[in-house]
Amino acid sequence: MSEQTPWIAYSFAVLRAVPHPHLGTCVPVGVLLHARTAGFLGIRVVTDASELAERVGDVDVELLSRYLHTLSAICNGDSAGGPVALLPPSERFHWLTAPRSDVLQCGAVHGGLCRDPAAALAELFDAHVV
Repeated sequence: MSEQTPWIAYSFAVLRAVPHPHLGTCVPVGVLLHARTAGFLGIRVVTDASELAERVGDVDVELLSRYLHTLSAICNGDSAGGPVALLPPSERFHWLTAPRSDVLQCGAVHGGLCRDPAAALAELFDAHVV
């Protein structure tokens, strides 16, 4: 990207597996990024069952993997994600980042600036998940 490419504001949140919601401990398993003005909504998640088992061994890893695949489908607007996947990107992002007391939760939404949302998503995934 050249220096002439304009800055793009984005919002992101870290997806985390919370094996025991009553204890509050969590393991990062993905990142969501939404750059409204660029029309970008993206997600990167760990879906490999063996890697999830290493990270979060005391949950049903197959079920967690299916949840992560469903969240990816919703984020990508894939009808396999159900009716929520058909919503506009901003509404999908807000639905995905809504607070919930489940084994799969979203951290706080943060903001940033980038020139390439896809590259920013990859950098955030590397920084917070890998």
